[in-house]
Amino acid sequence: MSSTIPKKLSPNILLLGVVSFLADASTHMIKPILPAFITALGGGALAVGSIGGLADSATSLLKVFSGYWSDRIRRRKPFLFLGYLTSAGAKLLFPLSSVWQHLLVLTPAERVGKGLRGAPRDALIAASVAGSARGRGFGFHRAMDTAGAIVGSLAAFVLVTRVDLPLRSILLAGALVAFAAVIPIFAVREKRPQEKAIESSAPSLRGLSRPFYLFLIVAAVFGLGNFSYMFLMLRAADICGPNGSLGLTILLYALINVVYAGLSVPAGALSDRIGRKKVLLMGYGLFSATCLGLALAREWPELVLLFALYGGFRALTDGTQRALVSDLVPAEVRGTALGAFHTAAGLTALPAGLLAGALWQLAPRWTFFYGAAMGLTAAILLAVFTLRDRMD
Repeated sequence: MSSTIPKKLSPNILLLGVVSFLADASTHMIKPILPAFITALGGGALAVGSIGGLADSATSLLKVFSGYWSDRIRRRKPFLFLGYLTSAGAKLLFPLSSVWQHLLVLTPAERVGKGLRGAPRDALIAASVAGSARGRGFGFHRAMDTAGAIVGSLAAFVLVTRVDLPLRSILLAGALVAFAAVIPIFAVREKRPQEKAIESSAPSLRGLSRPFYLFLIVAAVFGLGNFSYMFLMLRAADICGPNGSLGLTILLYALINVVYAGLSVPAGALSDRIGRKKVLLMGYGLFSATCLGLALAREWPELVLLFALYGGFRALTDGTQRALVSDLVPAEVRGTALGAFHTAAGLTALPAGLLAGALWQLAPRWTFFYGAAMGLTAAILLAVFTLRDRMD
């Protein structure tokens, strides 16, 4: 079980891993240069925060509806296909932007695809692996997802520093890779579930367990402090100063994904062994420590450790949160519940981005002091809610 590919994974998990590998290779060719592209188009920190926050928030309600619709028709695959295709189409328009406001529209449009596919895909992953290995299954998927991110960000580095390709050309190359991610979906197989289809005319979370509702509160609180990665890129550029290069910030971004990919499967396996909530407590705590370090950092070598820690936080939390939600709800409403989780996190992304941007204008360190405080608050809430459930 300590190998990179856990033994209990089905072909669906492997295929969905390939899809995510290609999709994230595309996305992460674009993401590390996007703050620089926004800046080149005349946008500042508030523009970065608005674009990053709106991208995650604008389609958040779609996530719960796509999960509900996939529960209702008992099909996940059509939502995957449409979601990945929509994202690829929107990315194709990125290079045509002439002012940063264009990206304020196009970036959320690209996230519509993520809104369509996210919850149904997670429900398909949950159904494609035994419950005792669910943490490993989600961990493997996150590892493949992040391996694509590593390849994409390193490709961006090469194209910027070695090929000296214009930013618009790199954005176009990333869009073309996104279309390749659609192809493996045709080989995914899903069985008609044995559970009875839900019959309500609208998404409903009635009757679910109290731990699920409490975790949604925790996820929302954490989401208010979990601002866009683009502020890390801005912080790196701020610390490195005028002598810093875009290539260096891209390498730091790649480091996040190297650590994330390397630790995702072990983190998932750890959550199977010691419990999801304990691993999440470690993740939220690590996020707070990383933000505190970024607030106090003064030299670029410090960024190497802090960006690595940020990758560790992602590994501990991203797959584990999805696995926890899957554990807390019945299979017949899993898509709806996962959609609600994504929505709770997504709806907080815009205020998180706006707050982070406003605090940045006061002083960059205040953005990260705020993130540290919110991460610690979420950890305390999760610990209190967990203890209360044990006492009841």
